[in-house]
Parts: sequence; structure tokens; C-alpha cells
Amino acid sequence: MSVESGYADFFGPQVPRTGDTDQTATYALASAAYRDDPPAKILEANSEWHESKVSEGQKWARIFRPNLGEAYATAVVNRMLGSGRKPLIQSFGAEPQVVVEHCLAANRIRKERDNRLTIVMVVCGLLFLPGLLIWLLVFTLRGTVAKRDDKRASTLATTLLVAVGALAVIFLIRMPFTGFWAWYARAAVVMPVVGWFWAKQICERTARDLRERWDGLLSGSSVGAKVPEAVPSSPGETAAEQLRQSLAQLNAEQQSNSVFYAGPKGILGMGTRWGSWQLAEDLVPADPDREIHPFRSWDVIRSIHDQLRMLERGPLNTGGFPKPSIRHWIVTPVDEKADAVARPEGTDVEAYQVKPHAIQEICNKQQFGSGDRHYLGVQWVLWDGQLVITMLITVTVLYETLRIEVTGHALGRVHPLFSGKPAAKEKSVQKSLKRWESRTIKLPLVDTDEVVRLAARAPLTWYPPLLNWLGGTLTLPEPFGLRHVWADKPWRHRFMADDALRAATPVLRVVHAAAIKVLKENGVDTEKFGSRSASLSGAVQEAAPKKADLYDA
Repeated sequence: MSVESGYADFFGPQVPRTGDTDQTATYALASAAYRDDPPAKILEANSEWHESKVSEGQKWARIFRPNLGEAYATAVVNRMLGSGRKPLIQSFGAEPQVVVEHCLAANRIRKERDNRLTIVMVVCGLLFLPGLLIWLLVFTLRGTVAKRDDKRASTLATTLLVAVGALAVIFLIRMPFTGFWAWYARAAVVMPVVGWFWAKQICERTARDLRERWDGLLSGSSVGAKVPEAVPSSPGETAAEQLRQSLAQLNAEQQSNSVFYAGPKGILGMGTRWGSWQLAEDLVPADPDREIHPFRSWDVIRSIHDQLRMLERGPLNTGGFPKPSIRHWIVTPVDEKADAVARPEGTDVEAYQVKPHAIQEICNKQQFGSGDRHYLGVQWVLWDGQLVITMLITVTVLYETLRIEVTGHALGRVHPLFSGKPAAKEKSVQKSLKRWESRTIKLPLVDTDEVVRLAARAPLTWYPPLLNWLGGTLTLPEPFGLRHVWADKPWRHRFMADDALRAATPVLRVVHAAAIKVLKENGVDTEKFGSRSASLSGAVQEAAPKKADLYDA
């Protein structure tokens, strides 16, 4: 069955659960689609492994540069829903479909604004092109001067604008033309200014809407993403049907049981490996006169799986573990500098899921040499989705040695950049009389330069390649997954670090107890296994995060 046919029961985008406190990470990532910060601000969230890049476009076309929300929403939608896109990394602790829907909603709001601004540009600009070009040149020069480091730059920029305005008034009064061209010249001077006032009203209305959504997502209020273009209303709407299928494909890939190990980066989406505990002893018969009853790695894994399901239960009513997610993972090795991954394909894979019989075969046979490997994972998503703790277990048998390895992976909270709420636009100025004192004044939500920028960009939004060439774009880190590329280290948060470290001890003991039980049932002498397990059980109590993926060799 093809991947597309597996989505037949999916209709329309999923509606995010309102008021869900476990969506903090999701809503933080979604809020970036509504932001009005400079695009370079997202570079603050770069890490040693994952770097976003901002292309500034043409230096002479600063007026066409996007803001952070415009660049982010466009880049995320194109990367996650674009035709022929590369595979994505799962976003554990977040719902990428919700983030994409908010990006689509933000793009739709801006598109409606740009449609109105395009009408303004045609009526007040294109019909009076000479005046429009002169005013655009003035604002471009003013913006260039204002961005200089010189303290007098702001004053010079304002003086330039006032001087041009005065010349415009003189030109209107002392018109060198007569007849039709005189009236046209007057209109060419006045109409772009009238268009600016008209555009300002449109821009302020949209800016308030975007900021309310930005603030609402981070405040925990129920801000839904309206994406009507993803729900086809008739069989002939091919664009809506394609978008619906792309969202369904995104959701299916998020549920995939295939992950990738990128060397020092750890498992993409789960974080780096911070600890490793190995129990390896020889398989010796408990009764010298009898042979060991044949068993396979899968038998040990299945027993461990059953026991891990009991982690949420305990002898005391003291809270303890929440219910974990326990899954079998197929791990594929990739180079640490790889900019793309390739998911398993073939008859053993359906809708991004490796089938159970293939998982069992990999567990039993692919333990040495090239190929994918099997891991049993127990995962907790804590701190409202901000902390992802994953403990992975693998069992191998080489000759007469059985090895049980438990590794700890941790993915920290989304970078604080995404949690910043919209700040009121204001600045501090000196009082006119008491120069030693200052006062705070409110600035307009959309200033003069922003109105000009949005109005100039609006007509070009109909042809994105030209707009991207002029204004620049945001390039996302690869291999891309919404959650891990902007994750902070969990060890900087005391309680998050404690939770990650505390999970290791009970998991390790449950794994060892379940494995030793299987060995006893199959006639294996477990004395050495028990001694080694007790030693590890004592050592794990002093677990500390290390860079376990960086070998000192």
C-alpha cells in the first residue's frame, strides 16, 4: 500500500487541543510565525551543531527584506510541505503539524494585507510612478543614513525627510508646468503620501492581529490556526487536496519509528547521549550437565518491554513516573555533517513505519557490521513539552557474550528566544527642561519605514522568487526537524537536569531484572550477571552528564 493511500481517512488539518499545557514547546515555535523582529534575531538560537542562515539579498534592496515572522513562516512551510522535500526529523515534545498550520495562517493573514496594499500601490503609486520612485529613493536614503553608527545619523535622516517635504511643498506652489502635466505632477507628489496614510491603517490593523496571536500562544490562551485552504470543498480543488495530503504526510512522518544517529550530535530529535551503562558477561549454563535453552535477543527485549510498562506503578503513592512512551526504534547511522537523511524503504516499510517482523529480524541478526540497529526506547516528555528524556536499550549476543547496553539521551527546552512575548514599542528620551531626567514615550506600532517596506514588498509577493532574490531568505538547519534544531541544553536548568539523571537508575534496574529473569528461565548461570548488575546499580546512583558520544581517541 502506498503512503498516499494510507492517508485516505485523514480529512483536513488536525485541530490543536486548546488549553493544553503540554503544548508549550509547540506554541513557542509557532509564535515565531507572527513575530515582527529583524530576521537576524533567529541566529541567537544557533547551537554548535545546528545553524540557521539569513541571506540578506541585494544590498541596494534593503527595503524588500522580510522580518522574522515573514521569513520563518515561509521557510518552514516550504521545507515541511514543499514538493520533493527531503525527509524530516521527528519533533519529540512538539507537534510540527500545529506549527505548520500557524505558519500557514500567518501567511494567509499577511497575504490578505498584501492584497490590499497592492491595490493601494496601484492606485496611489503605479499610476503616479515618477513620484513614487522619488519618495522610495528618499526613504531608502533615509534608512541608510539612520542605520549608521554615528549618533547624529537619526537627526540627519529626519532632516533629510523634512527637507524633501519642504521641497515638495515649494514644487506644488511654484509649479514649472502648466495644463495636464501640472496637475499630474502635483498628483505624483501628493498621491504617494495619501497612499502611505492609507497603507498605514492597513498595516496597523494587521500588526495588531499578528501581535495578539503571538502573545496569545505564549500566554496559554486558545489561539487556533485557521487554514481553510487545506480543506477541499469540491473534488476539483487540486491545490487544497495537495495541501491536505502534505499535512497528512507530515503527520505520518512524525509518527515514524525510524531515527538517525549522527555521531557527536547524538540521535537526531532525541538529543546527545549523556550516559552509557553496559552489562556484558558470558553465557554459561547453570547446570554443567545441561546446555542453555536456545533463545534470541528479541526474547530478552520483549521481557524488558513488558517490565518497562510497569514503571508508572510503585509501592508508594508519591507521584513518581508519568506514563512513558515505549517504542521499538530502528536507528540508521549518518555522518555528523550530513545535510540530509534517507528513511528506510521497501516492502518492510509502510507509511514511514518499519513493520514488526522487520524490527524483530533486525534485533536478532543485525548486531555487528553495517546496517541499521534496533533499540528499545522509553521516553518521557516533561515540563510542558520542554524536556524530552529518552532511555535506549539494546541487546546483542556475540559468540558467548551477551551485552545489555542502556544509554541516556536528553533534549532540552526550546531556546528562550522563542518564548519572548511582544514588547511594547517605546523609547526613553530626555526631558526638554530637566535634561538629567528621562521619560518613556510610546512609539507607533508600525513606523514610517515599516509602512514603506510592506507597501513596496506587497506587489512582489505575487512572484516570490524575485522577492527572495531582492530581499533575502532564511535557510533552516539540516537535517531539519522543528524541535531539535532550536533546543537548548537541559543541564543549565537544575530541575530538568535532576529529572534526566533520576530516570537512569530505575530504568537500568528494571532492564537488568527483566533480562536476568529471561536468562534464568533459559538455564543461564546469572551469578556474574547479578554481580555486574549490582555494581552498575551502585554506580548509576552518581550519574552525571557526560559527552558520551565524544570518544577520547
